[in-house]
Amino acid sequence: MNREEKLNQLRENPEFEIVIIGGGATGLGCAVDAASRGYKTLLLEQCDFAKGTSSRSTKLIHGGVRYLQQGNIHLVREALLERGRLLRNAPHVCYKLPFVVPVYHYWDKFFYGFGLWLYEFLSSKFSLGKTRILSKNETIGYLPGLDTTNLKGGVLYYDGQFDDSRLAVNLAQTAVGQGALVLNYCQVIDFVKKENKVVGLVMKDVLSGQLYEIKTEVVINATGVFADTLLQKSEGHAEETIAPSQGIHLVLNKSYFENFSAMLIPKTSDGRVLFVVPWHDKLLLGTTDTPMQQVDLEPKPLKEEVDFIVNHFNFYSKVKIKYADINSVFAGLRPLVKSGSKQKTAVLSREHSLKVFPSGVVDISGGKWTTYRKMAEQTIDKVVKIADLTFVPCQTKRLKIHGFVSEKSNSHLGIYGSDELLIEKMMREDVALAEKIHPEYPYTKAEVVWAVKEEMALTVEDVLARRIRLLFLDAKAAMEVAPVVAQIMASLLFKDELWEREQVIAFRKLAQSYMVSV
Repeated sequence: MNREEKLNQLRENPEFEIVIIGGGATGLGCAVDAASRGYKTLLLEQCDFAKGTSSRSTKLIHGGVRYLQQGNIHLVREALLERGRLLRNAPHVCYKLPFVVPVYHYWDKFFYGFGLWLYEFLSSKFSLGKTRILSKNETIGYLPGLDTTNLKGGVLYYDGQFDDSRLAVNLAQTAVGQGALVLNYCQVIDFVKKENKVVGLVMKDVLSGQLYEIKTEVVINATGVFADTLLQKSEGHAEETIAPSQGIHLVLNKSYFENFSAMLIPKTSDGRVLFVVPWHDKLLLGTTDTPMQQVDLEPKPLKEEVDFIVNHFNFYSKVKIKYADINSVFAGLRPLVKSGSKQKTAVLSREHSLKVFPSGVVDISGGKWTTYRKMAEQTIDKVVKIADLTFVPCQTKRLKIHGFVSEKSNSHLGIYGSDELLIEKMMREDVALAEKIHPEYPYTKAEVVWAVKEEMALTVEDVLARRIRLLFLDAKAAMEVAPVVAQIMASLLFKDELWEREQVIAFRKLAQSYMVSV
């Protein structure tokens, strides 16, 4: 994916059947779906792919145990089927993971055991493994770091895990492979209307400032928590459709909680579940559910949210953590669909909403990563109907995602799937590229080069936050390597030393917000 080449394509022919605004999970899914059906498709993202909510998830591909407790069988069933399809279509970046629910009352063994058996049953042919009730000793075997005070046993079940922003990049690559034009750092600043219907838009290249006028049959708004800003521009109203909810995650070294599985804490004081999940050789703890009035590209974790997770983790763990033990903390905003009543965001539905507005703009909101493919299918079906395009059935149920390999390697490069071989080839041809960018982490200079040349990374943040996940895993280490990454990128992007310095300063300022003040 070469951005300048894509911009040249846009200049040569700025007419499309479908334009998608938003480069997160939903928008990228729509681009893959539309392009794979043969429609001329353009996707525009104002920042980087998955810059917002889609890089800040709990890293789980799951049906949602909590939604089962709420009685939302339809949502759980749909999500479990989509979980199975995603694990089948992108096994290099998605995989199954055992979970244990520790229980402290004998009755809970059967209560959670039945619920999780039903969870497995609903997954049908896509079941990942048998749910089992565990003895106390078996539970400790799976979770050696668990505080065993009053422990009665546990329940074992299986779910899916993935790397969210890496999957997002793979979806962008898949969309391009199917014929879509996909661009980051391109902001929609206005709409072109004819008889009150949107027939085009004006886009600004954020990096150069150049404006482009684009014609289209239909526009899809897939901008997540920013949906209302765009709709207010296209519709000329002040209606609010999104109820943003903030969720944060803490990342620790895995030594703070010995485990051979993930742990699900089934009920917290706010009625949510809490996860302790191994991820990239670290521990990921989350999440919270805090209603927010303002939306921001870089939402800030609140002290009470950090305290909430620390306190709950310490209740279950032998080793008690404090602020100084946290490597990184990141926050994301869920684009929950607003309901008529003033409910807490924790109980708002995670189902998605698909609407066609008077201007003809199709708005897809809500949902979650696991169901992105189904959301995209329904959205493109709707678009085809209202734009009177020739109907082509959905192609994505079995479409292999870019990087697909039948067997993932054990190398940290395994997450690149089939691209791993190409990165290894780069390192063989230039041994300097095999050097690590940080002595304590496996990431190499070759991966920085790959991110720029093949994955449209344009800033140090793009590389360290979303192409490799060092900012999310260890903010301090990410700050340390920023100069090395900036230097490599400058040579590839033909930038000068001033650009390098500005990139390092900007990234270090950003990384400070991922560190918890002691």
